[in-house]
Parts: sequence; C-alpha cells; structure tokens
Amino acid sequence: MATQKRKQNIKQSKNGNSSINSYMINILIFLLFTIIIYLSYSLFIKLNSSEKIESEIRTTNKPAEIIQAEVLNGCGVSGLADRFTDFLRDNNVDIVKTGNYVKFDVEETMVIDRIGNKANALFVAELLNVKEGNAFTNINNDYFVDVTIIIGRDYFKQSPIKKD
Repeated sequence: MATQKRKQNIKQSKNGNSSINSYMINILIFLLFTIIIYLSYSLFIKLNSSEKIESEIRTTNKPAEIIQAEVLNGCGVSGLADRFTDFLRDNNVDIVKTGNYVKFDVEETMVIDRIGNKANALFVAELLNVKEGNAFTNINNDYFVDVTIIIGRDYFKQSPIKKD
C-alpha cells in the first residue's frame, strides 16, 4: 500500500513538473514572439524613414537666418580653418566646429548642405566665392550643423584669402 502511494505521488509530481515546464515554454514562446514583432516593426519604421529623409529635401530658395556650420581644413595649410572661421563669423555665419578633414588631399573647396536646405550651402558658397557646382546636398542626421565647409587646395581663390 505504501509503495502504491509513493507511485501515485511520483506520478503527480511528474505531472506537476511537466505542467510547470509547459507553462515556462509557453511564456518563452510568447516573449520570443513579442521580440520578433517589435524587431519587425522597428525594421519597417527604419526603412520607411530613410525614404522620407530623401523626400524631405527642401527646395526653398531662402537661406536660414542663422546658419550653423563647421569648417574643416582639407588641404593641410596651417591656420586656414581659423581664417575661414573668422571671415564667416564676420558675415553672420555661426561656426560651431573648426578642425581638420580626414585627409589633406582635397583639390577644390566644397560646401555641403547637411539638412536639406541647399539655399544655406549656396549662400555660404557665394560668401566664400566657391563655385556653385561645389555646393551640394548630402543629408546626414548624425551631424548637428546646417553646412560643412571643406577647404581645398584652391583656398587662395576664396574670399577670406583672396586679395581684391
């Protein structure tokens, strides 16, 4: 009789363990399903937002009142970025960063629109006497500036250096 009771207890404990295991597996499946849905939604949002960024390029012909820019030396001549910075600040352009470009072999000075308002880049290019063809749009949300100026080896043709 005692052995029969033990067998019943063992059977009940096995059934209890399997129901706990089953319950834990169901929770795990639910969590994995939730994660998969979240990742799918995130991917969908990311893919749609990149299309919106391209379509958000503004076609205004008016530059912003305050243009924030960075000046990068791309030709390696010492002190050029500071000279350009002083010139642009004198012409009401807010320079938030001055430094060196990743390399010093840039042939022509470039003005890059970072937010989608090319009028800002064209305004700065005109101030600096940079060819209009060297002012272009390259939107990048990682930058916190409106315009990036990369000084090239043709720096002597630009307004901050050029003698009238």
